Amino acid sequence: MGFKASLLIKKEAFFWPLSLLLRKCGGIPIDRKHVRKFPIYAANYIKEQDKIAFLISPEGTRSLNPNWKKGFYFIAQEAGVPIVPGYLDFRTKRGGVLPAYYPTGDYEKDLAELEKNYYGMHGVHKGKFNLEDRPYAFPEWLSEKERKKEAARWGTSDKA
Repeated sequence: MGFKASLLIKKEAFFWPLSLLLRKCGGIPIDRKHVRKFPIYAANYIKEQDKIAFLISPEGTRSLNPNWKKGFYFIAQEAGVPIVPGYLDFRTKRGGVLPAYYPTGDYEKDLAELEKNYYGMHGVHKGKFNLEDRPYAFPEWLSEKERKKEAARWGTSDKA
């Protein structure tokens, strides 16, 4: 792909022999005791690299979390790089990357804009994603039957 991908992983996962594989795949151990300093560390790390991509789950957990963590936003803002939202939607069996988004400094407004891309998407386990109970962001991805259900549920047009 032309860049070095890095994965932020809790340091507890870095034990022998898994640590060798994690580091080879770009894993960076994170000490969650010092999580408040991490966005600055990560931003500086990004600035030092020629090409790099950070993969971060803004939910920060595999459980239902109504609020996304803020670190991904502040890392991008501090490093002066865009947020490139990726997705895995198990509802439509699609995955991909959405257009790059540069933080403006208005966290609440920017987060609302980013979240709109994920409305209606489902994770592996239904009920574990905070935005799945919203009108679907990309109705054109739904089957005709799904579009009609979505339109009836939300009182909208079923046209893609």
